[in-house]
Amino acid sequence: MTGKNFAATGQLLGTVVAVQANFYRVQLDEEDGEMREMREMRGMKEQDPSSLSYPPLLLCTRRTRLKKIGQQVMVGDRVVVEEPDWAGGRGAIAEVLPRQSELDRPAIANVNQILLVFAVADPPLEPYQLSRFLIKAESTDLDVLLCLNKSDLISPQEQQQVSDRLLGWGYQPIFISVKDGINTEQAARYLSNKITVIAGPSGVGKSSLINTLIDSAKLRVGEVSGKLARGRHTTRHIELFELPKGGMLADTPGFNQPDMDCIPEELIHYFPEARKRLAVASCRFSDCLHRDEPECAVRGDWERYEHYLEFLDAAIAHQTQVHEQADPESTMKLKSKSKGKGQSQYEPKLESKKYRRISRKTQLQDLQELYRDEE
Repeated sequence: MTGKNFAATGQLLGTVVAVQANFYRVQLDEEDGEMREMREMRGMKEQDPSSLSYPPLLLCTRRTRLKKIGQQVMVGDRVVVEEPDWAGGRGAIAEVLPRQSELDRPAIANVNQILLVFAVADPPLEPYQLSRFLIKAESTDLDVLLCLNKSDLISPQEQQQVSDRLLGWGYQPIFISVKDGINTEQAARYLSNKITVIAGPSGVGKSSLINTLIDSAKLRVGEVSGKLARGRHTTRHIELFELPKGGMLADTPGFNQPDMDCIPEELIHYFPEARKRLAVASCRFSDCLHRDEPECAVRGDWERYEHYLEFLDAAIAHQTQVHEQADPESTMKLKSKSKGKGQSQYEPKLESKKYRRISRKTQLQDLQELYRDEE
């Protein structure tokens, strides 16, 4: 919001850029010249106005009223700030404005798109892992932008092969090299004036890309483990960084296997190549899971169909687990396998109380009741 809107509403508006324990770093919206001069005059008594940050960045607490009503404050939230202490750089969040979008993992609000970063080498590109990240990104209903880093490590012919393969999946990747500065400006253009979450496994160059796009970020960069060919985690929390040409970029902690917690019936719609098939044909059954059902429009010869079947099993297992947790009298329990790709299976569990030792208190109560019955 501009300074003109500030003057009209009489409110300080800003965006939460980081959460630290019970404190929130809020970057206030840009002001017009008159409002900026007024703020600097208020802070002049205790410090040089030229040293005040612009746009202002305040460390805020949350009003007790918000805590009582259970109002969570997330990174990316648009908030109203009261009682600003310009000299001390403090304030209080009085209101959280309605969110346009919300993600649980990572916990961030008002995101416009997801920038998915993978490496084509060091660590090598794993189709199954990439597919899992893409499905997780598609499930958010946000736009997905795919960047493949370290393109300087493969030949143009190999790049073309990777590009053709991903086009078959329904994605047009951008090949970049943070190290050599290849196509980083092209990637930056897609981020302008938007809030973007950058995601991907560890060690693919996410922090390096942010440091390239935003000089002031100065994120810690880790190396790839030679033994495991995987990256080491360098990002520990979520933080929004302002882009030079407008917009914000959120770094998130790296992880290797996103949870498959979507509804099984909706999973197929997270595959662009499957959506293309369903756009021109329909299955015989409305609740078709596209496995063994007759006259299925999806089942067939497409590369990621095997990925779909594995993800479907994981989604069904997750849904069953949720139902079992809601039903304490269930006779099945989920047991994870020690090997494999995070697979799990259900097995019968012991009947409750049948194999449990009776407590002394219960034994005493039973004896007392027995005596009373005899009397």
